[in-house]
Amino acid sequence: MVDLTKENFDEEVLNAQGYVLVDFYGDGCVPCAALMPHIHGFEETYGQTVKFCSLNTTKARRLAISQKVLGLPVIAVYKDGVMIDSRVKDEATPEACEEMIKNYA
Repeated sequence: MVDLTKENFDEEVLNAQGYVLVDFYGDGCVPCAALMPHIHGFEETYGQTVKFCSLNTTKARRLAISQKVLGLPVIAVYKDGVMIDSRVKDEATPEACEEMIKNYA
């Protein structure tokens, strides 16, 4: 899993070719912490076709807002630099996220 920062977000996500999943999470976000092990497991299964990244929104608040991340957790899929799908807050269940990932893997 690639740890994203404001310095590498463009290179790793916006300028990337193909599918990139970004796990937007925050320090102290209990639902984010509960979802993270599932996302790591999905990376083991789907990591050959989807690039997996994570962004700590606590450390990159402006970047998160620029990506229209206004609540947590957010699991988003980008294709060729454009966000094409996401699961937000209560929609970001492990089952819903895996179903979304399967669509792009």
